[in-house]
Amino acid sequence: MGLVLITEKRRLAMKKTYQGSCHCGRVRYEADIDLTEGTFKCNCSICTKARNWLTMVRPEAFRLLEGEAELSDYQFGAGKIHHLFCRNCGVRSFGWGDIPELGGKVYAVNVMCLDDLDVEELLDAPVTCFDGRNDNWQEPPAETRHL
Repeated sequence: MGLVLITEKRRLAMKKTYQGSCHCGRVRYEADIDLTEGTFKCNCSICTKARNWLTMVRPEAFRLLEGEAELSDYQFGAGKIHHLFCRNCGVRSFGWGDIPELGGKVYAVNVMCLDDLDVEELLDAPVTCFDGRNDNWQEPPAETRHL
């Protein structure tokens, strides 16, 4: 039991609170993120076209500060993921989904929209590629250089 508590404390200590926003600044949020836990890129149609680079955040670690009324929600396919974007500038700084395979509700934060992100932190963050185009979430796609 003590080891589990120590491990949890260490994990919480690795998290950093980042400020994020869309381009025009009407949508603002903060999120507690440990980039050493990894980031991901996906080859599904929307992630490819938007050039998404994301990290997952649990609901208790995400706080929308401003701009809820500025968000538009786009869903496609199975409709499990809410692809949110600012109505004014069009930037998709985060989205969310309720995905049982990931433990329920999660936020997908676009790491490129973190205003106070240090480039070195991003370069050190592990990147996993997912084959969303083929709904194969266990294997990376055959080609990832374009992601």
